[in-house]
Amino acid sequence: MVENRSFHSRVRVTVIYGIVLLLGLSCLLPLLNIVAISFSGSAAVSANRVGVIPVDFTLTAYNKILSDGQFWRSFVISVIRVILALALNLAVTVPMAYAMTKSKKEFRARNIYMNLLIFAMLFNGGMIPTYILVRNLGLLNSIWSLVLPGALPIFNVIMLMNFFLGIPKSLEEAALMDGASPFQVLIKIMVPCAKPSIATVSLFSIVGSWNDFFSGLIYMQKVENYPIMTYIQSLNVDIQELLKSGASSSALENVTELSNRNLNAAKIVVAVIPLLLIYPILQKYLITGMVMGSVKE
Repeated sequence: MVENRSFHSRVRVTVIYGIVLLLGLSCLLPLLNIVAISFSGSAAVSANRVGVIPVDFTLTAYNKILSDGQFWRSFVISVIRVILALALNLAVTVPMAYAMTKSKKEFRARNIYMNLLIFAMLFNGGMIPTYILVRNLGLLNSIWSLVLPGALPIFNVIMLMNFFLGIPKSLEEAALMDGASPFQVLIKIMVPCAKPSIATVSLFSIVGSWNDFFSGLIYMQKVENYPIMTYIQSLNVDIQELLKSGASSSALENVTELSNRNLNAAKIVVAVIPLLLIYPILQKYLITGMVMGSVKE
């Protein structure tokens, strides 16, 4: 019986690992295909001859993107946007989440603010009212039009609030008895204890700010003010325009090695590289922060 049980256990583990492996490959293979397309010639891409290995290897798509001065300007704009958005999100989210952990006796308006948060999370003003507000505030073509509309992520507030509620109340009470102010309790006790959850909401903020391209289309009226995602989304290969503009033969020869499929694949690869560099740093906190911040005992 022991041998049978051990055999069944090995079979079960093998099946589970096989399923996980298949799921992993189903996610990895499309990404490898995109990378291969970005490095392949346009003829091979058009003929659907590209799998996970590049065919007719070329760097034309990357040369088109990286040799463009506007690409680097947009890259810097996106980096500044991510930094500002992250700083603003944490500066607003952390104190508000801590305040929402207080009882009605400690914070009389607590229920009012909580109801407003839930209402705003379920029902937002919509794109047109938001655009009118941003325009009336004079923020069009400004980096702040990309940052301020998302300054308070309500989901992050609720997740941090639940994490703070899981921290023993005795820690806060002991600090208050020793003469610490509520702000000192937040900075010296709550924030260090909530590192996993703060790292998680930071990752959400970074990814959301970096990947957002639609805000740039709405609020930026000049290409030179585009964030990176908006700019590379607007790139395309237009041979007719090159012919009309009297482009040189070398430029036309280069563009024949490029198609919009190549360019779009290169866009995806370039866009995901910064996130791949950041994710491993915060990944160890991600699962812990999401689980502990989403469940309250």
